[in-house]
Formats: sequence, C-alpha cells, structure tokens
Amino acid sequence: MMEHINWYPGHMKKTRELIQENLKMVDIVVEVVDARIPVSSRNPIIDELIKSKRRIMILNKSDLADGRGNEAWVEYFKKQGFEVLQMNCMTGNGIPQLLKLLTSIQDAKNEDKILKKSLRMMIVGVPNVGKSSLINRLTGKKSAKTGNKPGVTRGKQWLNIANGMQLLDTPGILWPKFEDPKAGLDLAFCGSIKDEILDVASLALELIKVLQEDYPELLKERYKLEEVGETGLETMEKIAEKRGFIQSGKRIDYERTGRTVLDEFRAGAIGRITLESAPRD
Repeated sequence: MMEHINWYPGHMKKTRELIQENLKMVDIVVEVVDARIPVSSRNPIIDELIKSKRRIMILNKSDLADGRGNEAWVEYFKKQGFEVLQMNCMTGNGIPQLLKLLTSIQDAKNEDKILKKSLRMMIVGVPNVGKSSLINRLTGKKSAKTGNKPGVTRGKQWLNIANGMQLLDTPGILWPKFEDPKAGLDLAFCGSIKDEILDVASLALELIKVLQEDYPELLKERYKLEEVGETGLETMEKIAEKRGFIQSGKRIDYERTGRTVLDEFRAGAIGRITLESAPRD
C-alpha cells in the first residue's frame, strides 16, 4: 500500500469558512461527487456544514461507473433524503433533467407569491470532481456576475443561470488528511489528486490490484490477457508485454505502463467501473 496521501492547500480552510458564511443565502445545495467513488469524493464535513439544507446529489461521470453501482448509490442517497441525478457534467448529459428539477423547486418556492424570487443555489465538491464543468454547463458563455450582494465577501460571485436562477460560485474543498488510506487512493485513481505529487507506477499497481480482484474480465478484454496474474505486479508486467512497453535490455517500462492504465481507466476505456459499493441496510 502506498503511503498516506496528504494534500491540503491552504485555501481549503478558507472555502469551508466561505460555505458556512453564505449557506444562509442559498435555498439549495448541489453536491457533485464522482459516481465511481461516491464516498471518497465527498468531503466528510459537508453534511455537518449543510445540515438540513435541501440538497441535490449529482453522481458525475455516471457513464464511466458500473450501471448496477449507480442504481445502488441512487437508492442509498435517496434514503438520506437527497434528490439524486446521474450525470456527466463534461458532456452535458443530465443537464436538462437538472434544470427541470431546479425549475420545479423554484416554482414551488414562488407558489401563491406576488413577488417572485430567484432560486439561489450553491454548488460544492472536492477539486477535479466536475464542479466547474457543471457550472460552465449551467451558465454557458453568457455567465456574469449579478452584482454585489449584501454579506457576500469580495472574491465570490453570483452567476446567472436559466429561468432567472442564481448560483454562488465557490472553490472546491478537500479535507486536511485522509483518515482512510483507501479514500486517498480512490481519489488518486480517478485523477482528483495531481499525479505530479504521486508515484504513477505505484499508483497504477494499486489500481490493477483492485481491478483484477473486482473486474478481472474487463482487464483481460482490454489488454488481451489470457488470464490475470497471481499478483498485481504480474498482471502489470503482462500488460506491459502486450503493449510493447519494454525498454532496452528487456526491462519493463513500469512508468509508461502505469500511465497507460491510469489514463485508460479514467477515460472509461477499460470499462464501466465502480470502486465503492453502496452500504446495504
């Protein structure tokens, strides 16, 4: 197992304070998580911060996750009292459904009221989970600041979206340390932690260990293996041989092999994979 991943830029603490300060100004919170790792890609303190505020849970990159896993996670989060949507924020898949849901919430808010008020929302999520892609999809090229709002400190901005709705843009947040090493690894597998601070070959080896245990058939099909190895390292070397990642002296190019496996996993080329199972009652 790789050493504990500890990555906590200083601005994360500021973002937590920002959310606490401005939560009272929004009607609803939209939380974005990676459908492949719905627990590891959540900030553990988000429930504490948001408390009883109405919430929509976005299972982003759901097209890269196992379909059965998606359904299990939708059911799980609904039991927590959240509204849940499967989306791909990069491609825009699911955006019409989200806008329809938001519009219905805004209409319900303004029912029987003479003075109609815009629905205000906050979108939260850890870095690189898809929050910015969602904001860009909702605002489009015509996004703009809506002007100074009382209580909004400088540096934050309100953005206009469809039907007069507004969202408060906030940076991504991540926790100071990973209590469970698996959470750090899962985030690294999915690209939510910059590879520059990690050993790519070692990270890919850990991913291969998981995949040969849970999705051996996908590994065999993608890399044209007759069988996976008895160990993750053996499987990694089989992949290197199949792809021709051999250096002079018949040495395995672990770096190139690792980069290839990570890139292909993140792109969904190996197959639809979910790394975390939804808890069962």
